[in-house]
Amino acid sequence: MPEVTYVATDGSERKVEVPQGRSVMHGAIQNGVRGIEAECGGVLSCATCHVYVDPEWVDRLDPPSEDEEDMLSNTAAERRPGSRLSCQIEVTDDLNGLRVQIPETQS
Repeated sequence: MPEVTYVATDGSERKVEVPQGRSVMHGAIQNGVRGIEAECGGVLSCATCHVYVDPEWVDRLDPPSEDEEDMLSNTAAERRPGSRLSCQIEVTDDLNGLRVQIPETQS
């Protein structure tokens, strides 16, 4: 099962196995990872699952959709080049080892 590393604002890391086909957001929620609020439950209508994808992984992801780009303009934390909504990152075997940093605030 692919593993995703969630990096908290204090630098602590939490590695979680996420089933293929599930989102990075679902992996966090189902495993009690703090900092990803996911108020809309992953239906792309909020920006409370914002994460910063580590630079080495950005080009391995499908680019954000136009709808995701629109939602990213509403994030509470600073938007950066690796900013993504974790509900829109579907985990595959190719993403085994993915690292995402959780912003200081989601709302």
